[in-house]
Amino acid sequence: MEIFESDVVIIGGGPAGCTCALYTSRANLKTIILDKNPSVGALAITHQIANYPGVPVDISGEKLLDLMREQAIEYGTDYRRAQVFGIDVSGEWKTVYTPEGTFKGKSLVLASGAMGRPASFKGEADFLGRGVSYCATCDGAFYKGREVAVIGANKEAIEEANVLTKFASTVHWITSSDPKSDNEEAMELMQLSNVKHWSRTRLLEIAGDDMGVNNITVKNKQEEQPIKLALEGVFVYMSGSKPITDFVGDQIALKEDGGVIVDDFMSTNSEGVWAIGDIRNTPFKQAVVAASDGCIAAMSIDRYLNSRKNIRVDWIHS
Repeated sequence: MEIFESDVVIIGGGPAGCTCALYTSRANLKTIILDKNPSVGALAITHQIANYPGVPVDISGEKLLDLMREQAIEYGTDYRRAQVFGIDVSGEWKTVYTPEGTFKGKSLVLASGAMGRPASFKGEADFLGRGVSYCATCDGAFYKGREVAVIGANKEAIEEANVLTKFASTVHWITSSDPKSDNEEAMELMQLSNVKHWSRTRLLEIAGDDMGVNNITVKNKQEEQPIKLALEGVFVYMSGSKPITDFVGDQIALKEDGGVIVDDFMSTNSEGVWAIGDIRNTPFKQAVVAASDGCIAAMSIDRYLNSRKNIRVDWIHS
């Protein structure tokens, strides 16, 4: 199997990976991105981006990611489609195994992101990006004065429902059971005037037309017949996203929630290995946060590979 060597190997081509590659390539470090699929990441499936600094509000997540990738490639990044199935970080050279070849790097960056729950409700996958969302912080402003539903009773669902109350005329909070009375956040949410709580209720179907979602069907345990609710947005939080670390094994230290442990420079417990973006399982899963991680890691890698004592200022270029 062919072996490819470089200064930097980045696993993952999302905003974190592409930003890191942009900076390392500009620092004249030979950089390779290994990306399983550019169309399935959190940013790629976002229908519209309105909160990325300096970017027009009518751009899609997929288009923004295309621009990031193209910019990194323009500065010399070698972008490759490849499925990583294993790594070895024990030696001075970090090794990444894929069916397309073996990649060795003087440094390794883990930027594989996190995997959301698979679509499980009827219509969920069909209307993803057209009324179905997994991020109220990203999409809440699009539903100002409109009715939306939040599906789920976990902490993430409660926090995201609170975000939506700032925009939506009504937030239908749908849970399969009653929140516990000592859950202060849940109790406070239910007290808000524009929140309608549907307890002991499950989602049956998400429906709509070419314009997007326009209704959902729910079933309450105490009612014989299903209920149809007219609304335009459905935010699903049945379970949190899980960092994609299956290829890591026990070589990198993880937190209890599955996120990779890093220091202020995005370095892991293994020398020469960094982790950036949603693989860290940070509370704020935003493209701009992931891009920031990528920048920090890249400058740290530049210092590491050049044995520099100080971080070089990189905001002025000719």
